[in-house]
Amino acid sequence: MNEGNVLRIEREFSASPEAVYNAWVDPETLVKWWGPEGMTTPEYELNTHEGGHWTTTMQNSEGNRVTTSGVYKVLEPPNRLVFTWAWTQDDGSRGEETEVEIRLTPTEAGTRMVLIQGKFGGAGNRDNHKFGWNSSFNDLDKLFG
Repeated sequence: MNEGNVLRIEREFSASPEAVYNAWVDPETLVKWWGPEGMTTPEYELNTHEGGHWTTTMQNSEGNRVTTSGVYKVLEPPNRLVFTWAWTQDDGSRGEETEVEIRLTPTEAGTRMVLIQGKFGGAGNRDNHKFGWNSSFNDLDKLFG
């Protein structure tokens, strides 16, 4: 993969790898942090098994909604999770599809999480995802604070 078309984010959380993994696959926990800060997730469906589909709809304070979906490719609790990602377009079709890999390793302070997402068609889309994920991870961090 062209490194310019791949997003990599590392974050440390004061929680066990099991708790961080659970935050990704348990619907009741996921909706507490999913989406950039200030967004809610009023609609979601997670079929958390390899080959299972997932969909989330995020909503901002003005009521605008965006939907994203994908398929779980790898579920290796509590260390690794891989799924596809694409935004639903206005015409109902799926946009550019990327693959997201989450790696979790224990540390003295809790868990180091590495997110790798790609391959993006361009830097603008990659950078938008960087902002969105980092904002979401601020909310995830608050769950463990």
